[in-house]
Amino acid sequence: MGFGVEIPFVNLLGFELTHFDNGHSELTFSPRPEHHNSFAVVHGGVIMTLLDVAMATAARSLAPDHGIVTIEMKTSFMRPALGPLKAKGHLLHRTKTMAFVEAQVLDEQQQLCATATGTFKYVNRTAPPAGMTPRGASEPISTD
Repeated sequence: MGFGVEIPFVNLLGFELTHFDNGHSELTFSPRPEHHNSFAVVHGGVIMTLLDVAMATAARSLAPDHGIVTIEMKTSFMRPALGPLKAKGHLLHRTKTMAFVEAQVLDEQQQLCATATGTFKYVNRTAPPAGMTPRGASEPISTD
């Protein structure tokens, strides 16, 4: 199962979407040594990205033709994350333009490693966000 859109950073990390339906998502991730911090556990930035993607895909599962961008995110870390990980996202509430979502990362023993809540905005995919350069363009789009 793919994400339905090209996400180069997610591809680089190696996240796999295994469930995408009705406000829920599930991703798997097999960390490699380059994903570790100096304590030889998965880096917090990787965990936050996993949580962010789990929440975004849960929200987008009800509007797959829309894009979604993170407005805010709060993360809590419970224990170091090692080995194969699973992230589960759950849409809590949705308006026409906003999504309120939660996610958790579990290790292979189903121990909770980290949780997050987030607010996301649904966006149309017709144009890149203001100030972004579309692939192949040489200058940023003017926001004036």
